[in-house]
Amino acid sequence: MSNRALALAAVAVVVFGSTIVTLAQRPRTSDGPRPQRPGRGAKPEIEDTKRLNVYADNWFLLYINSELVAVDSIRFMPHNVISVDVFPEYPMTIAVMAKDNADTKTGMEYNNTQIGDGGFILKLADGTVTGKHWKAKSVSHGPINGDTDNPHAVHEEIPDHWFAVDFDDRSWKAAKEYAEQTVRPKRPFYQHDFEGAKFIWADDLELDNTVLFRLRVDSPPDGSTPKTFPILLSK
Repeated sequence: MSNRALALAAVAVVVFGSTIVTLAQRPRTSDGPRPQRPGRGAKPEIEDTKRLNVYADNWFLLYINSELVAVDSIRFMPHNVISVDVFPEYPMTIAVMAKDNADTKTGMEYNNTQIGDGGFILKLADGTVTGKHWKAKSVSHGPINGDTDNPHAVHEEIPDHWFAVDFDDRSWKAAKEYAEQTVRPKRPFYQHDFEGAKFIWADDLELDNTVLFRLRVDSPPDGSTPKTFPILLSK
């Protein structure tokens, strides 16, 4: 090998070795939060979210602070539990539309062979649970007077922006609590954490077929101090 070739080889070794040292000295970030850019502020991590468990007989959609957060993926059967991780920001307004499986004309189910029943329950890991402190409004009812021989259902127009934070729900009634034995939830309910939560619905578990629910949560019910992230305040 010529002297020139030997010199080039030596330079390559030095450069390659320097690269290895540089890479070895870089801090590892895969085992923890990524370092923040200067002046940007801390960002929320997945550990800052809270688990939300929801069970509905038969279907629901749910908003938090006017944003759609969860929709039941099965419209009728089998009954299921929806669990999602949410990032609560207080004050927090939860709005839910829950539906029993019912024919829109008759209010009955299973090809108009019987009257069904509803039921809704929710637990958020910050201590938020369903109960009679929620507001409820029935917008679909039937069969009227439970008449299965000549069944008819009545419907109210769903209020505009019923899920919005600033919606006025002062005229709505308090939700009514129902015993677990009355609702008779299916197996998935018992496989998730609903401790402390109550099944709720409107005044009639069987005849009220579509119910709107609302709740304002000013601070975490479990007494914890929510984290704040200034970087999110600019949105």
